[in-house]
Amino acid sequence: MKTILTLVGSALSEGLTTALASDVRAALEDAGAKTLAPDWLAPREACDIAIDGLALPEAETAARAALGKSEVDIAVQPSKGRIKKLLIADMDSTMITVECIDELAEFAGLKTEISAITERAMRGELEFEAALRERVGMLKGLDQKTLAATFAERIEITPGAMQLVRTMNEAGALTVLVSGGFTYFTSRVADALGFAEHRGNTLVIESGKLTGEVYDPILGRSAKLASLTAARRRLGIGAEATLAVGDGANDLDMLKAAGLGVAFHAKPIVAEAAHARVDHGDLTALLFFQGYRKSDFVSA
Repeated sequence: MKTILTLVGSALSEGLTTALASDVRAALEDAGAKTLAPDWLAPREACDIAIDGLALPEAETAARAALGKSEVDIAVQPSKGRIKKLLIADMDSTMITVECIDELAEFAGLKTEISAITERAMRGELEFEAALRERVGMLKGLDQKTLAATFAERIEITPGAMQLVRTMNEAGALTVLVSGGFTYFTSRVADALGFAEHRGNTLVIESGKLTGEVYDPILGRSAKLASLTAARRRLGIGAEATLAVGDGANDLDMLKAAGLGVAFHAKPIVAEAAHARVDHGDLTALLFFQGYRKSDFVSA
């Protein structure tokens, strides 16, 4: 079997039933594929279906048609090399549930204005670097103590993030957090989750206040791609051994360049372009996509 279709049910729904998995398998066979019985990675939660004789796009189309409105995420990929040796992950709205700059903006009374710019930038409607400079400029004069308050009071880790990072660490992968946000937060999120490395933008602070500037160069869309490429070359691995995950337009290049690029609860432009997407579940879906069984997950 040359291709693996992975189905991952949302914990917030009825899950992935055996009947639903059987429906998907039947749809694949009706489309001309040869399949094997589902291999359950976690009961009522995730399974693999091995496929032969059907191209990846056609297999995904058949599976999605069979799933209908069921809250099930899928990935279709070659069976060889599924376990990745490099994870490159976005932070805001991916590894954590919020956009840090929007939460900072609330302390300045500007959350509505700044979050509107963030949303447009993440949808690809604005050039990222210019939008970042504009938003940071609006925070000029904000006390640096608000950074600590934002981290303590507003930052929440995305469900499944801990298991994803620590399981891949345990398996020997390099885990790297790359963010268009700020190093104040990437350093702390990376430490909390166990990332080996982190990168972000650094706010300029003078006399305890934000100056409204960030140090150059800005880590944006091209820099995220460069981080993936540099880490891959340092490890001596091919693109097929890499996994990238993100939600915004500034993640697109790194998602496309990875062996498996996953759009996580992403903006439409990202969900449409990524190799796979997670619309319903949490970040453990990325472990199931690699073929890990739930019993393999590491959480501490």
